[in-house]
Amino acid sequence: MSEARQAVASRLRLAREQAGLSQGQVANLLDMHRPTVSEIEAGRRRVSAEELAEFARIYEVSLDWLTGTEGEQVDENDDRVMLAARQLARLKPEDLDKVMRLLSSLRERKGRQK
Repeated sequence: MSEARQAVASRLRLAREQAGLSQGQVANLLDMHRPTVSEIEAGRRRVSAEELAEFARIYEVSLDWLTGTEGEQVDENDDRVMLAARQLARLKPEDLDKVMRLLSSLRERKGRQK
């Protein structure tokens, strides 16, 4: 499997998790079967340009970010970001998962307020 395909697969999974969606929910939104989403996120199934565009729309991320042609869009010179990254790196995996769910719920709440 190519590095590029694996990078896209990883970003799709990350974007889905940050959007607070399950594979089943995404499958329903895209009129796919849940195992198809799983195969895509594992890098075992190719993704068409149309599918990538739909993933980007649902996850509210850019195609450039999904394909890895754009960075994380984080200002690495921002001291607060660097401090947060150092603190997150020290968390246990289960605690990091809790933080990610919290961030996802805050993002959802922000989306509903628009």
